[in-house]
Amino acid sequence: MTYNVFVYGTLLPGEHNHHIVSPYLIERNKGNVTGRLFNVGAFPALVLHPTNRVSGEWFTVSDQGLIGLDFLEGYEPDHPNNHYERVWVKDNNNEIEGYAYIYSDAKVKNLEEITSGCWKTFQNQTK
Repeated sequence: MTYNVFVYGTLLPGEHNHHIVSPYLIERNKGNVTGRLFNVGAFPALVLHPTNRVSGEWFTVSDQGLIGLDFLEGYEPDHPNNHYERVWVKDNNNEIEGYAYIYSDAKVKNLEEITSGCWKTFQNQTK
């Protein structure tokens, strides 16, 4: 089985965690979802939001790829202390839908918002 997963940070090509997903990557597509992006330090966090947009890519991955992503993102189904939650989202510009790893609103309360909605743009601006 395969899964679509929206990625928006360190899993993107050229980023330091891309090697984790690349062996399981079947297809890539540009995309954006409705949400806000925050700077956690070494990585970004996505929070769902009705009007803002976050850019990234849709990765189609295998079963093993999804298991690896769950581990990296600190996600375990029905676990109360997940680092991220895995939720179903839809792309704003095409028919793609799938999973995204999101933070809760409470976790981003004191974090800097990435107003561009793009992790790579933010990194280039802060260099």
